[in-house]
Amino acid sequence: MTLTEIKKWIEPADQASIQAAKKRWMSVAKPLFSLGKLEDAVIRMAGIKRSSKFELRRKGLVIMCADNGVVAEGVTQTGQEVTAIVADNFTKKAASVAIMSEIAGVDLFPVDIGMVSDVPSVTRAEQKIAYGTRNLAQEPAMTREEAWRGVLVGVRMVEKLKKEGYDILATGEMGIGNTTTSSAVAAVLLGKPVEEVTGKGAGLSNEGLEKKIATIKQGIQRSRPDPEDALDVLAKVGGLDIAGLAGVYLGGAIYHIPVVIDGFISAVAALCAVRMVPDAGDYLMPSHVSKEAAGQLLLDALHVSPFLTCDMCLGEGSGAVAVFPLLEMGLGVYQRMSTFDEIQVEQYEILQ
Repeated sequence: MTLTEIKKWIEPADQASIQAAKKRWMSVAKPLFSLGKLEDAVIRMAGIKRSSKFELRRKGLVIMCADNGVVAEGVTQTGQEVTAIVADNFTKKAASVAIMSEIAGVDLFPVDIGMVSDVPSVTRAEQKIAYGTRNLAQEPAMTREEAWRGVLVGVRMVEKLKKEGYDILATGEMGIGNTTTSSAVAAVLLGKPVEEVTGKGAGLSNEGLEKKIATIKQGIQRSRPDPEDALDVLAKVGGLDIAGLAGVYLGGAIYHIPVVIDGFISAVAALCAVRMVPDAGDYLMPSHVSKEAAGQLLLDALHVSPFLTCDMCLGEGSGAVAVFPLLEMGLGVYQRMSTFDEIQVEQYEILQ
């Protein structure tokens, strides 16, 4: 499966279904546009699914787990062993997002795409690209081929879940050092100074943040990723988790499944996907705006507006999972509420 093939398979969202969903909202017996973004979400999902009548019965969260060689530069507060511990906890309902997902009725699918150690509850040989990436400050994090193989892991995960009957997916990640890789990718793709897109991640000190910024600058200067080639950027200064998530977004576009973006890292992956295949942007759903430095910048670049502003920056898919109940509420009103004609009330009109 090549990028050229994927580009041919991805089409823009269906405008006829979008217009049908808009018409249905106009007939629902309530003040026009009064559910705001929830109405927009239903309309967007109709275009994605190519039908104005759809369900959200099965919901899944795909969590890409990978380690990053750049941790050798001292840019994190914890070591790589934490990636494996948290990945295992996803399967034991012992991680933050696992608890949130249970409440929201979302099934978890952690994927070991590049952890430095195997985790029996998670690791599958056909999904694992490498035992961590190389240190981006000293050399390219991956080869172009490794990065593309990571993307395909995400695409195939969506294909699998489509066959299993999942109606909507969310993205999450786990990997010590991945705010460093994400900041590096964001700086290049957004054309912004590293300082503007880099935050403290999981609790760095001011001194640690300065070291992180210097490390990212060193990596970008050494590898010189091409901002016009998202796969080159991914390979040189990114991570396997980001590559896998980019594949999930492309898979959503191929198989007509809405994919909800989590926070900063997931949004970086979404931007990579859209830069590779612009029409993939039609299949993305926002969730929240991350507290990380570039959170809003990325959503602006993706032309989406967040449903939630909770100052969250946990990752794992926590923000994406939190928005599922809102989407279901909006869809419930859209599907079940009476029309103006049914209750014999004069329909609202758009007044100037």
